[in-house]
Amino acid sequence: MNGPLHVLLIEDEQNVCQRFKDEINEREDIILVGITNDSYQALELIQKDIPDAIILDLELHFGQGNGLLFLKELQNLFLSFSPYILITTNNSSPTTYQYARETGADFIMYKHQSDYSEKKVIEFLCTISSVIHSNRKHQNPLNASTETLIQKKQRFKRIISKELDYVGINPKTIGYQYLIDAILIIMEKFTPNFTSIIADKYNKSYKSVEHGMQNAINRAWNTMDIDELLLHYTAKITSVKGVPTITEFVRYYANKIKNEH
Repeated sequence: MNGPLHVLLIEDEQNVCQRFKDEINEREDIILVGITNDSYQALELIQKDIPDAIILDLELHFGQGNGLLFLKELQNLFLSFSPYILITTNNSSPTTYQYARETGADFIMYKHQSDYSEKKVIEFLCTISSVIHSNRKHQNPLNASTETLIQKKQRFKRIISKELDYVGINPKTIGYQYLIDAILIIMEKFTPNFTSIIADKYNKSYKSVEHGMQNAINRAWNTMDIDELLLHYTAKITSVKGVPTITEFVRYYANKIKNEH
């Protein structure tokens, strides 16, 4: 089971961006991690958000840089994977298309095509999402000597996000981000007061953070198929309710990810 596809949008027309946002908000299988009209900023966002796929407009007339420059500079980044790049463009030049493909574009959609729409772009990505996820899993992680601490942390965040997706914890659930932070904290060192640390970070009460995390876990165990859950969560559950406690849950994934990655 693959989680939602995480997508970065590089587009300079606000109405187009809004249509993409509206389409994505209607779906559970795709998440928009960022929007920019600046090809230089996009390079920074990729290292921060680590998307599975990129929707790239070639001609950023109302932004900075352009799509071809972005593709060229992307090759110079030390990424642990190659995101799927879908170009949307008004440009119909065969020479431009050839250069784009040679510098990393995976697919090109012409905006003036009769059946083009933002909905069609999203549907296309969702249709091939299983292949995008599969290709990503088989790409080698970065060598430790070339990966910065920030990149490493973001890579672990994405791995944790995938693990939560596998057991049915939705990114829109309140406790989702709290669980990611908790697992990252425990990966560095087991800290009994990790809930308080997260509460301070988000300026929330200890109880609200704890409640959010446990609710997210409870909802997954109450709604997911039990065989699917046990396939991905193999630790012993001590609670009589048959649901992991917060500490059990975060320690299991902290150890699992450290051992596997």
